[in-house]
Amino acid sequence: MRIVHISDLHISSKDYVEGWGENLIKILRSLDPELVIITGDLTDQGYAHEYEVAVNYLQRIESEKLVVPGNHDSRNGGDILFEEIFETRFPIYENDRLIVLGIDSSEPDIDDGHIGRENYERVKEIFKDEERIKVIAMHHHLIPIPGTGRERNIPVDSGDFLKLCTELNVNFVFSGHKHVPWIWKLENSHLITAGTATTKRLKGRAHPSFNLLEIETGVILKEINTAEGVVEREASFNLHPSKDTSVF
Repeated sequence: MRIVHISDLHISSKDYVEGWGENLIKILRSLDPELVIITGDLTDQGYAHEYEVAVNYLQRIESEKLVVPGNHDSRNGGDILFEEIFETRFPIYENDRLIVLGIDSSEPDIDDGHIGRENYERVKEIFKDEERIKVIAMHHHLIPIPGTGRERNIPVDSGDFLKLCTELNVNFVFSGHKHVPWIWKLENSHLITAGTATTKRLKGRAHPSFNLLEIETGVILKEINTAEGVVEREASFNLHPSKDTSVF
């Protein structure tokens, strides 16, 4: 089973690179993943004309998609547009091996993240006694990411939500926002951040990238350079994280 995790497209921004966007479409077609998870910031300012461009782009991705909004998508009434276009800010995808819950961690017109205690019971209901692979997809990171400067915008209730994730043995928490790919392991959960897939908003000498998970008896996570179409880094681990063999 192949799952692709992309984030922070920022389509319509001056930093969007059309060639990288085209490369991403080509790479996704060659990979033919079962699911593409997009963790927000499709747009730059949340305007309707930006959403039109973003939707046209996403329609070219032929795989099943699960999309959550980012802080940029929730600007200027964009949170309302997102729900109008994608029908929900809390999507669910499931098959016989996997269940993915998307969570809107954005707040209108501010960059800070927030999950909200009102959503905790829903998370418990979905994941309680669940034996399939459990994934949460959200825009904001729950733990600070190295190499990204002064920490900002982490969800105000990240501590409580991290506790909930570990209690429910959530296997993966996917996020974006910081434009830097990273993995944190916390108890039995892996928190996986994606870089920006298609923009020049890169830290230092970083490259545009997205994540590919190949899940069989174990998991192989690959960071793929969108510009070059090559694997930059690779990590492998068991679905029981105490037996991990490597990390980024």
